[in-house]
Amino acid sequence: MDASETLRIEDAINTTCPWSGQPISEGALTLYRERVVGFCNPGCRDKFEIAVRHFETALQAELHLVSAARQADRG
Repeated sequence: MDASETLRIEDAINTTCPWSGQPISEGALTLYRERVVGFCNPGCRDKFEIAVRHFETALQAELHLVSAARQADRG
């Protein structure tokens, strides 16, 4: 899905908010791994986006450390 396209509730891969269990809302959609994910409100959506960024940053840092260790082992 192109980022310029409007996200649509009917394209969501879920029907209930993963945080609250409440039905998803048209105004609380986001893209995750090229899929539309819905939340009950923008606050839950934003909390998800912050969590994803946090984990992606942690994964990138771990990958960097592993790469640096491998290079150090090669001499």
